[in-house]
Amino acid sequence: MPIWHGDIDLDFMRERGKGTMIETLGIELVELGEDYLTGRMPVDHRTRQPAGLLHGGASVALAETLASLGATFCVDRAKHACVGQEINANHIRSATEGWVTGVARPYHIGRSSQVWEVRITDERDRLVCISRVTMAVIARQAG
Repeated sequence: MPIWHGDIDLDFMRERGKGTMIETLGIELVELGEDYLTGRMPVDHRTRQPAGLLHGGASVALAETLASLGATFCVDRAKHACVGQEINANHIRSATEGWVTGVARPYHIGRSSQVWEVRITDERDRLVCISRVTMAVIARQAG
């Protein structure tokens, strides 16, 4: 059973990223499944640290992007917004080129919080980073 609230498609999600860090880092949304969201990010001059490895902060940005979009599209957006509350990331393996792919799945979708896991892998499907993101679900202000 799909976890998404209302009619959601990747094109609508992609529009939300225009003019933001999502676009700056080259993050692309790839697939929307019944209970997951997949995105990818290039390992290039925008996302590498000075030693030539994928920057841990770029991995965290990919993880939070996917979890935030996922959480946002699980609620009634007219009534609620989702904001990051906590993120944890374990960097398992380095990447120096190509693309990394993140798959975000919820552990918990509640009325006031959500917890998401994001697994980031390289092009050989090796785990690069695993992240857990806690999202707060807040009421939108009237007016």
